Amino acid sequence: MRVFITGANRGLGLELTRQYLERGDQVFAASRQPTDAGDLQRLRRQYPDLLVLLPLDVTSAESIAAAVQTVSTTTDGLDVLINNAGVYPHAGSGDGHQRLGQLTHDDAMETMQVNAIGPLLVSQALLPLLRAGRKGRILSISSGQGSLTWKATGDPYHYSASKAALNMYMRSLAVEIGHLGLISVLVDPGWMRTEMGGDSATQDPADSARGIIRLAEQLHAEENGSFVTWKGLPVPW
Repeated sequence: MRVFITGANRGLGLELTRQYLERGDQVFAASRQPTDAGDLQRLRRQYPDLLVLLPLDVTSAESIAAAVQTVSTTTDGLDVLINNAGVYPHAGSGDGHQRLGQLTHDDAMETMQVNAIGPLLVSQALLPLLRAGRKGRILSISSGQGSLTWKATGDPYHYSASKAALNMYMRSLAVEIGHLGLISVLVDPGWMRTEMGGDSATQDPADSARGIIRLAEQLHAEENGSFVTWKGLPVPW
């Protein structure tokens, strides 16, 4: 299995990277500053033949193109893309930046670019490699916060809107790539104990990662374009 993971330096992305490596899969682990990612560097020393570290800023066209070029020199195809990179400005700070009255243009643009537009453009750039892989699958990490049905609070405005936009982008993509034999799904990983999720979260990232890997292996064509939890249960749009 050849797997490309964005936001691989911490949290869920790091756990996905670790578990795929433990299975013996080849992993292209992308993050903004891989040289500063101590956990990824340790994994590379442990799995020098399986792990490729890539610098990637999903908001930069040049960075995306460079990452694709690097992957292309190493392999002729990808089997799984996990769009995991995401931001939640001021997470855990206790301030009200995502509340009405304190919303800013800069926070909105950053959140939308990283959480919604970035995954779409990364997926588009990697499509040739995914088409050359074995039953290419794209799993984009969304959130129950992006469900219009479940939305019952104002805060967080930007994060919720970005995940709803991601859902639409990747469902649109699913319609087109389904004709190519590829699959795109959106996954709610649960409220995880990560830097973004905070210490009060109920979900262990290792459990979410294990479920997402299992989900990726078991996807069928009829599930293309779906929105599910890490356990494979449907999430309302």
